[in-house]
Order: sequence, then C-alpha cells, then structure tokens
Amino acid sequence: MPTIKILPHAEYCPEGAEITAPSGTSICEALLDHKVNIEHACDMSCACTTCHVIVRQGLNSLNEADEAEEDLLDRAWGLEPQSRLSCQAILAQQDVTIEIPKYSINHAKENH
Repeated sequence: MPTIKILPHAEYCPEGAEITAPSGTSICEALLDHKVNIEHACDMSCACTTCHVIVRQGLNSLNEADEAEEDLLDRAWGLEPQSRLSCQAILAQQDVTIEIPKYSINHAKENH
C-alpha cells in the first residue's frame, strides 16, 4: 500500500502525518479515513476546489488530471504546477508527499 506523507498544516494536521491507503483510493478519501478532515464541500464530485492539495513528491504516479479538474484548479487559491484536487487524485503504487494549502476559496467551512 502506498504511503501519503502529509506536511504539517496548522488546522488539519499540525504535526504532519504518514498514512497508508490502498491503490485506487483518492487522496481525499485516504485523508478522511485517517481523520485528516480536509474540506470537501462538493462531497468529492469534482465541483469545487476546497480539497486542493499540492503534490510535493510522487505526482507522476497519480492518474492524470482531466479537463474538468484542470478547469477547477484554475480557481484554486495558491495554485502550483503540482496542484491537484485530492478527490480526483488516485493513488497508484508509489508513495506521495502532499501539502494542504493554507487557504481555500471556500467562504464558509463545512463540518464534514
């Protein structure tokens, strides 16, 4: 099972973490399964940018972003070339390192 290394984030994961998840799992699902309560206002339907992450290592091991995801990412806060929507980024066999951006464009936080 691949490992996801989560860099420290003041709100979601202050100490950082390393979690494992089966291949074929989205990064968002893996985070939520391990009590890293990343925002996902659209319920992982690829309709918002609240689950935006930056893949610091292992980007090439993930599935490719489709056009709908890329269009949404254009509106994400702190967009970088390695940005993905965690609900759309599917784990393969390799480990990944992610950073959760400090902000999202969500005006009202959801309590998922």
